Amino acid sequence: MLTSRARRTLEAVDGQTLAEMRALRDETERFMMRYKFGMDEVITKLSILREEFSQAHDYNPIEHVSSRLKTIDSVMEKVERKGVEPSFEAISETITDIAGVRVTCSFVSDAYRIFNLLAAQKDVSVVQVKDYIGNPKPNGYKSLHAIVEVPVFLSTGAVPVTVEVQIRTIAMDFWASLEHKIYYKYDRQVPAELLDGLTQAARTASELDENMERLHREAHGLPRASPAIEA
Repeated sequence: MLTSRARRTLEAVDGQTLAEMRALRDETERFMMRYKFGMDEVITKLSILREEFSQAHDYNPIEHVSSRLKTIDSVMEKVERKGVEPSFEAISETITDIAGVRVTCSFVSDAYRIFNLLAAQKDVSVVQVKDYIGNPKPNGYKSLHAIVEVPVFLSTGAVPVTVEVQIRTIAMDFWASLEHKIYYKYDRQVPAELLDGLTQAARTASELDENMERLHREAHGLPRASPAIEA
């Protein structure tokens, strides 16, 4: 329901301007739709891997897959913050996390395994990798971040779309979720004692990951692996 002020504003807009506004709206919706489809493509690939492991192997490294698509408001806030030209071309070249997929695994080696399997697919191009598992952030944050590009086949032809993929263990995901809630509660001005506690919790989570993977390998008679990103 429009307010009286909104109705008066719309009545003052001429037909050409209104048509331009509608065209921009439609173009924005098509732009965001590409990212949703790109996200769906990555989820499908991961779902196939997950089902194959469940059916053909005695162990499934993928515990959970989730996704999120930024709202247009969130995209524009980031465009303004980064000083990006407000054009679809500039946004697609600069903002690489419009579509995001998160994969939760049981063990650290699983995170690298899933990334390598995804990156090996012929229609997946790896744009960038940030290995925060091998090189954690100063606050203890761990996760494997990858920007991948996948083709989305529309009626007008194939369009390359970037998707951010985060792969982490259950322990890493639990820690990251807690950190996010604390930073949100304190509007990023977190007291020093809580920051110290988070750092200690990160070390505890890392030790848990190491111990659980060691037990898993001993129970299954598996050799010790050196997780790494394959070239």
